Amino acid sequence: MTLRVLAAMSGGVDSAVAAARAAEAGHEVTGVHLALSKNPRSYRTGARGCCTVEDSRDARRAADVIGIPFYVWDMAEEFDRDVVQDFVAEYAAGRTPNPCLRCNEKIKFEAVLDRAVALGFDAVCTGHHVRKADGRLVRSVDEGKDQSYVLGVLTREQLEHAMFPLGDCTKEEVRAEAARRGLAVADKPDSHDICFIADGDTAGFLKGRLGGAPGPIKDESGTVVGEHEGAHAFTVGQRKGLDLGGAPERRYVLSIEPVENTVTVGPRSSLRVGAIRGDRPVWSGRAAPAADEGPLACTVQLRAHGEVYGCTVRPDGAGLRIELDAPAAGVAPGQTAVFYDGAAVLGSATIGATEPAPSPAVSG
Repeated sequence: MTLRVLAAMSGGVDSAVAAARAAEAGHEVTGVHLALSKNPRSYRTGARGCCTVEDSRDARRAADVIGIPFYVWDMAEEFDRDVVQDFVAEYAAGRTPNPCLRCNEKIKFEAVLDRAVALGFDAVCTGHHVRKADGRLVRSVDEGKDQSYVLGVLTREQLEHAMFPLGDCTKEEVRAEAARRGLAVADKPDSHDICFIADGDTAGFLKGRLGGAPGPIKDESGTVVGEHEGAHAFTVGQRKGLDLGGAPERRYVLSIEPVENTVTVGPRSSLRVGAIRGDRPVWSGRAAPAADEGPLACTVQLRAHGEVYGCTVRPDGAGLRIELDAPAAGVAPGQTAVFYDGAAVLGSATIGATEPAPSPAVSG
């Protein structure tokens, strides 16, 4: 069946090959590049870029080679509101957001998809390394490039209108195919880090938005062991950047209290998390667990490219209680927990709070 497909073209090799595959499959494909900044020069460029003027030109050239219409959509206002401002607000609240995940959720698969459907398109095609099977999101065959985690926030309805042509191949195969197709982006490096922080200095960016606010660094007993210039510069599990005056042991950020402007630190053993409260759950690969069906046994991933843990999930009020089979370290509120059945995504929830794991028994 021929579909009207809107191909989101970032200017990179993945989205270019995805658009080419959709066109080769016989679909009626239109390419679109998202202009996400009113001042593109403030965003990253070159090998470390994403969604810049340079990327727009690369996307247009790729569309010309593929032979599809191409447009640029101005999404700067939506991106600033739903991604950049959300990023700043989350840090101000003592949480650690994932802006790429939020961009996928709010821009590529909400604002863009809504507009695409309104214009009569049947699907949005992207270059994410992920598969769809039986309506569920499934990990890519390239485990190192798998992006199911950052798409785990998508709803079932959004997945119905999504097309992911690259999930059955590796990144090396994508680059080789791009070269065979004559796409100039075949050797273009992948983008890294946060696109709207031009110099990569997240702490400096947040200080510019939130200002400096010195406060105490305390240990678990409440003793002041140092001072910080702004709690927003820290995230749970962080070790670097702590000026503790030559403390005898390594200490890590355990928690951030924005109201009192306090950062609490402690040994690595205190980072062990045994249970998590999940807020705003989204279930795309199954129905939401019912309170009377018992705990759901599955696996959970707690950060992009992070370790996968066995767990049980049960409803808890409007949210979820996630109990880990083995302790996890450095779990930060504001990040996302994505649930899996094998390689298939079941759903996701925002990490609202954590509970420490019991201390390991000491044999005597």
